[in-house]
Amino acid sequence: MADTFPRIAFAGDRDIALWVLEYLLSKDVQPLALLVSDPPKASHAQDLKQMCSFLPSNKVLTGKMFREQEGIELLSRLNLDFIVGIHFPYIFPQEILSLPRYGVLNLHPAYLPYNRGWHTPSWALLEQTPVGATLHFMAVGVDTGDIIHQKQLPVSPGDTAHTLYQKLKQLELEVFQEAWPHIANQHYTRFPQDPRAGTTHKRQELFLPDIQCIQLDERVTADNLIRRLRALTTNEWAEAAYYEVDGKRYRIQVVIQEDTT
Repeated sequence: MADTFPRIAFAGDRDIALWVLEYLLSKDVQPLALLVSDPPKASHAQDLKQMCSFLPSNKVLTGKMFREQEGIELLSRLNLDFIVGIHFPYIFPQEILSLPRYGVLNLHPAYLPYNRGWHTPSWALLEQTPVGATLHFMAVGVDTGDIIHQKQLPVSPGDTAHTLYQKLKQLELEVFQEAWPHIANQHYTRFPQDPRAGTTHKRQELFLPDIQCIQLDERVTADNLIRRLRALTTNEWAEAAYYEVDGKRYRIQVVIQEDTT
């Protein structure tokens, strides 16, 4: 496999990374190196290592090893065409971005240029921006590289950030599977992003009191309140909306079900 195109390294975490790697292996694309997360960031590092058990241990880079001189030299020697990044929770410096012949691919759970960065389903609901999945090339700016393929996801009135994220992971896989044959055959188009368009959010923005804290005497429409609660319903209580009474904080998440009776 080492002499066939494309020559890739795979960098990933989360269940979506397992799905994409499984797809690549089914197409006889074996990574020449594997980059995985370190605890506590890692959720599926061991599964990814098991799927790449054909790799020698020196070609499995854990945590920030890929940024160290030994890791950089390894990736450089491999003469890579692409690095495929799937929910890999580390930033690639320019030195790494410039190593592969064609670039570093990234699968992002947002309809770029909207919702670059973190907590994409939450911000899509809060700001009523398009929801979707995008495969793009990485650049130095966060989620700013050229787009290869993307699809939008319809939002149900009963969707929360959590339900949207589950749907988005499936859509991400679909986007990747549709784009990969064109990438492998070098028949794809790069669509540059307008850096002035869209939205970008840092991780800590979701935890600001203006976003999470509900003032009990605040005048607000039911629509805005419900949308806010939907946006702050994830799999983490720390990301939930809250209100405070007598110095105590109470978190709120919602369960929404369509009435079919």
